[in-house]
Amino acid sequence: MLDAIRYLVDNAIKWRAMPGDFPPWDRVYAFFRRWRDRGLIREFHDRLRRRVREQAGRDPEPSAGVIDSQSVKADAVVGSNTPGFDGGKLINGRKRHVVVDTLGLLLAVMVTAADVGDRAAAQVLLAQVAAAHHLLALVWADGGYTGSLVEYSLAALALALAIVKRSDDMRGFVVLPKRWIVERFFAHLMQSRRLVRDFERSTSSAEAMVYWSMTTLMTRRLARPRPSRA
Repeated sequence: MLDAIRYLVDNAIKWRAMPGDFPPWDRVYAFFRRWRDRGLIREFHDRLRRRVREQAGRDPEPSAGVIDSQSVKADAVVGSNTPGFDGGKLINGRKRHVVVDTLGLLLAVMVTAADVGDRAAAQVLLAQVAAAHHLLALVWADGGYTGSLVEYSLAALALALAIVKRSDDMRGFVVLPKRWIVERFFAHLMQSRRLVRDFERSTSSAEAMVYWSMTTLMTRRLARPRPSRA
């Protein structure tokens, strides 16, 4: 079942196009839906994240993170009531709001219509992250998260929101401190073909697909042979 869902996320096939080497597609989808609705995929993902952090010599729980969003086009199967138009990036679809740790591992994701503002979504997402990760004290963000969100995060959530701004004299592509971490995370998501566009009818399934993509990445890291120490 696990391999079947990982295959679907990695190759962007339809549920009914599940290869014959896997269980029947309707049983695989029932497994996916059960894990999604009961929060088991997130629990599975979080346990893997703690293992990866420990393998990297870090504490299981993070103390700092990075927040950002990514707008993606919605497929025709997505209902007309959930997508929106992102005027800044000229994309009609949905937006993935994420918080990652300093290793680029996912802490939380929230999928909304693309016309939902970053600050409005961040207020909800940061509250979820602060409740789940009590050691989290610092979150880096770009200039789109300035304003009252900085004061709200510190007063209501005890989170210091540090804005990493692009200097006015910068020209061309420049790697910004800490911001590259979440940009690399989005690049990892684009390696899962199911996430290149939003094919999911519900936002809960869209969020579950992000967790499944990251479980594939982390299991590969954990299975990678470590260099022997002299």
